[in-house]
Amino acid sequence: MKKMAIFLLLAGTISAVAWAIGFDLPTFSWFYDVSDLFGYCCSGFMAISGIWLLLTGKKFSMRPMTVRRWERFKSIKRGYWAFLLLIGLVSLAAFDQMVVGNRALIVSYNGDIYFPALMQKNYKNKDFGITGDIADSTADYRSLKKQFSKEDGNWVLMAFVPYDSSKDTISAIAKDVEVRDGVVYSIRTGTKFSGLAATLYDIDNAESVHMRYKYRKGIKVGVAVGKNKERQNVYSATYKIGELVSEKYIGEGSKDDFLAQSSSKLQRVFYNPTPASMKERHFLGTDSKGNDILAYLYGGLQVNIKAALIYIPIVYAIGITIGLLMGFYGGWIDILIQRIIEIFSNIPFLFVILILSGLIPEEYRGLGLILTILVLFGWMGMTYLMRTAALKEKSRDYVAAARVMGASTPRIIFKHILPNSVAIIVTLVPFSVSGIVLSLTSLDYLGFGLPPHYATWGSLLKDGLSNLSSPWIVGAAFFMLVMLLIIVTFIGEAVREAFDPKKFTTYR
Repeated sequence: MKKMAIFLLLAGTISAVAWAIGFDLPTFSWFYDVSDLFGYCCSGFMAISGIWLLLTGKKFSMRPMTVRRWERFKSIKRGYWAFLLLIGLVSLAAFDQMVVGNRALIVSYNGDIYFPALMQKNYKNKDFGITGDIADSTADYRSLKKQFSKEDGNWVLMAFVPYDSSKDTISAIAKDVEVRDGVVYSIRTGTKFSGLAATLYDIDNAESVHMRYKYRKGIKVGVAVGKNKERQNVYSATYKIGELVSEKYIGEGSKDDFLAQSSSKLQRVFYNPTPASMKERHFLGTDSKGNDILAYLYGGLQVNIKAALIYIPIVYAIGITIGLLMGFYGGWIDILIQRIIEIFSNIPFLFVILILSGLIPEEYRGLGLILTILVLFGWMGMTYLMRTAALKEKSRDYVAAARVMGASTPRIIFKHILPNSVAIIVTLVPFSVSGIVLSLTSLDYLGFGLPPHYATWGSLLKDGLSNLSSPWIVGAAFFMLVMLLIIVTFIGEAVREAFDPKKFTTYR
């Protein structure tokens, strides 16, 4: 408990001080994404909680039964390894922009060191010597890295995935093709190439097309298009089975000068959605909007973790409290709450989402609103379980002894009955996590969930099913969703097995 107190004190203090002086630390700044006031309140709450635990000197020690349950849980290897894997995923998500993000981790420019990913300040292109029309734009660190790689002394270190989880799109990527005896072949498969290929003014920019051709079985066919450096169409030609049929040029200067301009060798150009590209660090490709899929999956993982960390404590606090009160007091309190639950149960959840989606402007919709709606409908299932537990436990001898000793009703409920009902709570938590993940995914798939600036697995799954010709999209979304649900299910099974009273009881 002392370690927990120190951790809360340090986390609250570091997050508040770091934000106040302009830092943007991974995970510690999540609260401040809502608002500065909310962030400082959360940081203060953590720090005060840590101080209170230190001053009260509370100690945490596992009871023998708890130790036996933990050992039993560890002996169920499938659940235990799933638990460790889940902890690893949560830890990975906590690194935030240190792993995935388009802001550079470190920039070395003219002897000065900058840490853009860890600062709230948005650096401009002019801060790193970029002039012209884009000087006052936010720094493009990927382009800056390519430029600095040609210079001595200046360098840029990017995250492992140098793309934001959303709203950081590309329009195309280029890959090499092989030309043999005038016939174009795909390097990856070795077969004759069919599709679009182009020469580029800038090999690092697939949009800087000089000449774009259409190929069928390695031979030019159809219409070829030529563009000047301002990306205006100035040349067109028609090919039939590799032979030039007609051409037209409307640009400045002569046609021969235009065709002779310096450009790259022939490149295969992919437009969104694009397959995996190690050169561009799109390890799983992009979706139809141009978002990097690996970065999008990472952002979706963070959204699910945030949702679970907010939703589970609130729902369980409400459901446990109301359920225990229903079971302990009974009578008119039990009847009144049951009628309220029946009313809430008959309200169509999806209709509420539809109505709010239409009434509330998009800028006010977010994770907080969706979780509020889910909490309003999610606490009811827990109440009946805790009501049953309270009805059973309140007749026990230890409750009667507590009454005789003068214990108050809140103390009896929360200090005696609740700890003896903890098995129900613990075994349900993993399945509640699965429920919130599925709810968010389903709502986003139907289009009634989070706004587009959130990276969500449901949106990616919908995009993948709309683009089955690009199987890497739906495959990545499906794999991550199923993997997380399987992990949580394995943990839930192991917890349920560990808390099974039959494992610790001998019948005569």
